[in-house]
Amino acid sequence: MVRNEISSYRRLPVTLYQIQTKFRDERRPRFGLLRSREFLMKDAYSFDADWEGLDASYWKMYRAYERIFSRCGVNFRAVEADEGAIGGEGGTHEFMALADIGEDTIAVCDSCSYAANLEKAESAAATFEVKQEGEAINNEQPVEKFHTPNMKTIDELVQALDVKAADIIKTLICLVDDRLVAVLVRGDHEMNDIKVKNALGAENAAIADADTIQRLTGAPVGFIGPIGLDLPLLVDDAVMKMTTAIAGANELDYHHRHIVPARDLTPLHIGDFRNAAEGDGCLRCGEGKLQFFRGIEVGHVFKLGTKYSEKLGAAFLDQAGKSMPMIMGCYGIGVSRILSATVEQHHDAAGMVWPLALAPYHVHLIPISAKDETHMKVAQQLYKELQSSGVEVLLDDREERPGIKFKDADLIGIPLRIVIGKDAEQGKVEFVQRLGNQKELITIEEAGVRIRQILSGE
Repeated sequence: MVRNEISSYRRLPVTLYQIQTKFRDERRPRFGLLRSREFLMKDAYSFDADWEGLDASYWKMYRAYERIFSRCGVNFRAVEADEGAIGGEGGTHEFMALADIGEDTIAVCDSCSYAANLEKAESAAATFEVKQEGEAINNEQPVEKFHTPNMKTIDELVQALDVKAADIIKTLICLVDDRLVAVLVRGDHEMNDIKVKNALGAENAAIADADTIQRLTGAPVGFIGPIGLDLPLLVDDAVMKMTTAIAGANELDYHHRHIVPARDLTPLHIGDFRNAAEGDGCLRCGEGKLQFFRGIEVGHVFKLGTKYSEKLGAAFLDQAGKSMPMIMGCYGIGVSRILSATVEQHHDAAGMVWPLALAPYHVHLIPISAKDETHMKVAQQLYKELQSSGVEVLLDDREERPGIKFKDADLIGIPLRIVIGKDAEQGKVEFVQRLGNQKELITIEEAGVRIRQILSGE
């Protein structure tokens, strides 16, 4: 549509959006509204004439998302993220609602504003004084092969040799697109396959199967090491800082020790190939430590650049009359996910506690007895008054016991509640705020005023 409608720089920038139902072929729905086959999504795309324009559009949408989630009452963090399959040029951020049920792990510095998805997070690894057999190892000691029967895991080596996991090099054979490489990380670290594939400009990266590893190295999983291994080495920078290390010897029941990575390894790449660990130092400020939280992704913003405009022929004529590809941004909000995140963050033992911006109704009117003429008269009076001033009201006129009405009210979680009971004959009602279950007796005339003040933010 943009390709056909826009041909001149004079019509840029432009941002188009839609809010629409989407469908996803999930094997089975999970986590309530988090992973469902049908969901509501807000999508937007920006089109600019230059990179400065994209930057302005990106941060304008970023700030708009911050305002949206804040108004919705969502406790969120905007975190640096990997571009993933969508790709792009220039960075991306995810908006993560903090919740224990969240599918993603995010790393947040306790001293500065740095926050990133675990796939993207960078950190300064904790360092240890490396000793073996009770004495510091001299860097001049040559690599030595030694017998390690039935020690095929990090834990087994730690127990048998009285060393730390951080003293061991973990060698992982990976299939990266159609090539095999060896990724080296410290024994107390986990490889990050996203960082591995990004380093090689690949589409996919995964651990090779046991048969492939046996064929390449002549040894089973658990005894693989970098010395003598005929594969390109991707070495994590924390490994290169080790003064001496233990690794597999590519032979059943044998390992190498006294490995000095800076002396004994010839890496293809040295870089960050591991997951950050909780407690690692923050590289951004150099002072803080990383804390981990679980999060639900509720929004995402991308700088796409020209990745799609070039492929789809979305071009315009610049001021010099030259045809140029449009510079694109992509922005999404999971509307249905906002509700799921709200449920996780705003509830207590009795039920929901809806924020005003998302509540299905602002006010819940509860006459104690639907058969009491005074109760119903006051309820109807307040109902009409509030509705006429634009307040969304739910009137519980069921002929049920008060306990049932109160329990249902707590479960539904409408933020403001007015209970019309025995004090109605004296012109008073009970005003309840669901958050904190705050209660007070006020006059009927005051009820409407108080509610309108709260809704207007006074």
